[in-house]
Amino acid sequence: MLELRHLRSLAAIADTGKLVQAAGRVHLTQSALSHQMRALEAHYGTTLFQRTGAGLRFTPAGQRLLQLARETLGAVAGAERDLARLQGDTRGDLRIALECHTCFDWLMPVMDEFRVRWPEVEVDLLAGFHSDPLDLLKSGKAELVIGSQKPRGRDYVALPLFRFEILVVMPLEHRLRTKRRVAAADLKGETLITYPVPEDRIDLVSQVLKPAGIRLERRTSELTVAILQLVASRRGIAALPNWGVRNYVDLDYVIARRIGAKGLWSDLHAVVPRTLAGRPYMTEFVEIIRAKCAAGLTGIELL
Repeated sequence: MLELRHLRSLAAIADTGKLVQAAGRVHLTQSALSHQMRALEAHYGTTLFQRTGAGLRFTPAGQRLLQLARETLGAVAGAERDLARLQGDTRGDLRIALECHTCFDWLMPVMDEFRVRWPEVEVDLLAGFHSDPLDLLKSGKAELVIGSQKPRGRDYVALPLFRFEILVVMPLEHRLRTKRRVAAADLKGETLITYPVPEDRIDLVSQVLKPAGIRLERRTSELTVAILQLVASRRGIAALPNWGVRNYVDLDYVIARRIGAKGLWSDLHAVVPRTLAGRPYMTEFVEIIRAKCAAGLTGIELL
């Protein structure tokens, strides 16, 4: 029998492309999710997936069930919103602060979708650059912070979003342009262009350069586009998320290279006060982020 749990599993597999990530999303072990999918295939007497080097690919039968999953889960979510409204006042404020301004590229469609689903919630983006956005939660000036910095203590909850790769961004004629990946030693003598944040919050510094005993001259800018302009003008290098630089690389404005053999990865979270973490609109906002980014950003892994 087809159940909601099967539909949620199908959607998770489609969003992640891999059983291990999908299993974590639906709170199952990988073996339990595999067993669930085999049982579903046995029930319908058909194959739902093909395994490829890039992950799982849906067969036509799997695509049909996935279509049903999207439609049904959307209808269920809509009904749950209506039930929440019937049970009480669902109005609220959702002021969002960003640790990394490259998030602007994908956050705007997320906010647009959220406003359609929750018109009674006042959603806004806090303007300006915030060197320590978690302080905005503590002072009550924001309800949600998107970033890699996780809070300490029990007053706040970090809701997982996705993993992304950080790339070294260089001008087109840079001396390292022929390398497929760069190591810490390759970057000696460079100027590092970053956001104006403490060095311990810069992954390239804390995880790559500092362990190697390398310290670079540093220059800062609050805007991603200004950082990329400085890089293109040969003022230095930068370390930015893969999704934030892809268009500029495709347009031959800058080049980007992997850091180390396995790459430098970071996790992105939505940090909220514990008292708000269970609100239906907060939960759905996070789910919209995950769904939109899984569909629109390449090279990420849902957490």
